[in-house]
Amino acid sequence: MSEGYNENNGQQPTKRSSVVYSPLAFALVLIIGIQMGLQLYKGIYGKPTVSAQKQALPLVEEVYSFIDARYVDTVDTRDIAKTVVEETLKNLDPHSYYIDYEELQGVNESLEGNFEGIGVEFSIVSDTINVVTPIAGGPSESLGIQSGDKIVMIEDTLVAGIGIKNKDVIGKLRGKKGTNVKVGIARSGMNSLIDYTITRDKIPLYSVDASYMMDNEVGYIKINRFSATTYREFSQAMTKLNKQGMQKLILDLRQNPGGFLTAATAIADDFLEGRKLLVYTEGRNYKRKEYMSKRRGLFESGELVVMLDHGSASASEILAGAIQDWDRGTIVGRRSFGKGLVQEQYDLHDGSAMRLTVARYYTPSGRCIQKPYEEGKNAYNKEILQRLKDGELMVADSIKKVDSLKYKTAGGRIVFGGGGISPDIFVPLDTTNTEPFLVQARKYVAQFSYDHYGKNLEGYQSLNDYEHFRANFDRDDQVFREFEQYLKSKDLEIDHALMTQAKTEFKTYIKAHLAKQIWNYEGFYPIINEIDPDVENAYKTINRNIATTAEANDNFPAFGQ
Repeated sequence: MSEGYNENNGQQPTKRSSVVYSPLAFALVLIIGIQMGLQLYKGIYGKPTVSAQKQALPLVEEVYSFIDARYVDTVDTRDIAKTVVEETLKNLDPHSYYIDYEELQGVNESLEGNFEGIGVEFSIVSDTINVVTPIAGGPSESLGIQSGDKIVMIEDTLVAGIGIKNKDVIGKLRGKKGTNVKVGIARSGMNSLIDYTITRDKIPLYSVDASYMMDNEVGYIKINRFSATTYREFSQAMTKLNKQGMQKLILDLRQNPGGFLTAATAIADDFLEGRKLLVYTEGRNYKRKEYMSKRRGLFESGELVVMLDHGSASASEILAGAIQDWDRGTIVGRRSFGKGLVQEQYDLHDGSAMRLTVARYYTPSGRCIQKPYEEGKNAYNKEILQRLKDGELMVADSIKKVDSLKYKTAGGRIVFGGGGISPDIFVPLDTTNTEPFLVQARKYVAQFSYDHYGKNLEGYQSLNDYEHFRANFDRDDQVFREFEQYLKSKDLEIDHALMTQAKTEFKTYIKAHLAKQIWNYEGFYPIINEIDPDVENAYKTINRNIATTAEANDNFPAFGQ
């Protein structure tokens, strides 16, 4: 985790607050919803009708006046308003929501493509903040902070062994550009803490995790989200791979939740020649807007595979939908999330904001892939779990299709709307090796890797030949044996038969995590992808002469060879 990303800065209401505010909130939901709608309409489309204002605004003011003058307890009207707004938006659709001003910065950072902080990716291991890697070009890297360092003190306060959480670390390390923070770092081989005073700066958040050549022809790019900087990162990766002789491309959008629509359409434009419809948006008060391909692209004719899974949403689905509808490439994986709603963010007067659904988006064939949400947000959020229960993640024939939402691609193939992008080639979820021992052992791989790296810091930091590391890591199984001892130290009873069976898997995971410490994600993904069945099927698909079924595993070459 980067110190610029905050999972949840909001505060949960106290039990007493919930008792006091909830009845008020539900009573006022409709009223405040009307007021919000009127104010939003006024801001975008002009002043609402006088009759509408006379009916709604005085009623809202009247209710608030009674609460202020007559309610039994003293209440914070801002808290009431916040709860009411949250409930109002929650009852509209699953993707309209309120953002408190305390959360807004963290929410915006991933889309803006940067944050202000010290520039480290960290992980809390054994109740200690471990530096996974200093971010390239950031202030921590320039001061000499290293992968494997442990942050023990922040501003003369002990932060190790106290149960510190990710959000607490973020709150302490993140801050305005130009401000200072003092940290005390424990480093392997040093008898005392090393003190650093770090001047915070603007730190880039990269959305392209990795780009590399899998063989002499096939390139691979992984995008983790669509931010303001995504297209620039993508075009740089494409330029690099084109220079290396790329003829075919695997684009990995698994677990990509989306982001800016324009980033997705800019990338789609690179794949489609001529002037073609990429996506269009339309809503009740939102006129149809079309996004067209309009320039010569970076990869208009080579073989293309796009990888999706149930975590691929929104802008990921826009890009995949354009590729599928124009028969430009092959979609490999599992059905995507199914988010076809468009949100716009509106800043509110108190520094908070709301994201309001204003339109639906439609793929070139005319399909909206938004999955149903009529049964409420709870059922909506559990829909992915229902797919697992229904067997959809294991068997392609279990994917639900609605005949009334049938469309055709440019080449006449049948595709469906109403629930995500279904793959052209289905890959079942990997559920092999789910024995309890292996599940428990996997939880310790990252922790062991960080610990092992810190103890052997000098040797790993002297490495400068990535391919040599990939080919020769742990040939004598010494690190693997250390991992077994590490599991024993965690009171995990070793199942030697299962450890032998999963030896290649564990060694690959450890190797990938160590490579990440040295070469970041550019080192991590080429290694971890060697044992990823989704990537394996994508690779087979893009090489049409190789079978795409599980029975053809022996034909799958080691990447990079």
